[in-house]
Amino acid sequence: MSLVLNKEELTDYLAEIFPQIRDDFAVDDLTADTITMRLLTDERHLRPGGTVSGPSMFALADVSVYAMVLARVGKKALAVTTNCSMDFMRKPESGRDLIAQCRLLKLGRVLAVGDVLMASEGSDKPVARASLTYSIPPR
Repeated sequence: MSLVLNKEELTDYLAEIFPQIRDDFAVDDLTADTITMRLLTDERHLRPGGTVSGPSMFALADVSVYAMVLARVGKKALAVTTNCSMDFMRKPESGRDLIAQCRLLKLGRVLAVGDVLMASEGSDKPVARASLTYSIPPR
């Protein structure tokens, strides 16, 4: 299956429907099967101790799968998360963006399942892994 939205169209659409996260995330790369997204880490994403918070890592995983679904099915803003399982494996490195590698495992008519692996920029050691299911509104 091919992309319905390219990287630029996807970035513009996300900014249109979620302007409040425009400065938090960036699409680094997009193919028909994968998306690489970045959490533009700032002080607002940190928890005490100076590490990226769990809610910020969840947001990166969630927006990564959401963006991948949109890239494949088009402008379906009402696609919603129906399930998430997340493993936190190690503390992200201080002062670095988080990079998420996301791939869709299944894209059906009403459900999509994605897998996300996150690491600190410049590191190949995963800090978290997430599996998410999205419900897609009727086409």
